[in-house]
Amino acid sequence: MLCGIDEAGRGPIAGDLVIAGCILHSPIEELCDSKKLNEKKREILYETIIKNSAYHIVQFSSKEIDDHGISSCMKKALLEIINTLKCSEYLFDGNSTFGVNGLQTMVKADGKVPEVSAASILAKVTHDRNIIKDAKRYPLYEFEKHKGYGTARHIELIKKHGYCDIHRRSYKLKALMPTLF
Repeated sequence: MLCGIDEAGRGPIAGDLVIAGCILHSPIEELCDSKKLNEKKREILYETIIKNSAYHIVQFSSKEIDDHGISSCMKKALLEIINTLKCSEYLFDGNSTFGVNGLQTMVKADGKVPEVSAASILAKVTHDRNIIKDAKRYPLYEFEKHKGYGTARHIELIKKHGYCDIHRRSYKLKALMPTLF
């Protein structure tokens, strides 16, 4: 038995970090890296995965990321998934174990291994649902369009309105740093 693990939200400058672990009970057609699927397809697969797997999803707020650091949050999530989903093997997408023993890694596993693809979809859909809710609370930032990533438009909106509660203040952005000139 294999538990696939992936995350969504490590790169954005706003919103939650979401890490999912997934053990499939039966094969699911059309699984692949969540970034290669459109939103509608991800939502459909999400529901199928929920019904056909054992899974665990861990989330950290932007404040928790600022307070503890992204690597510490990743390590805590990976340990929680391993302690919750009992399995013989754990495979995490990427090249770092974040110091967690018993965890294997594989770059681009989300596009190669169905369990990791399923975890990728669980994490991405959860992340995107959260940021869409945040977009309603903070309409000035257009989170529904950029999902918290540091796009030029998002940076422009931060310059205009300042940070809101879901921005990661520990992420230092060159475009927002004061200059000498």
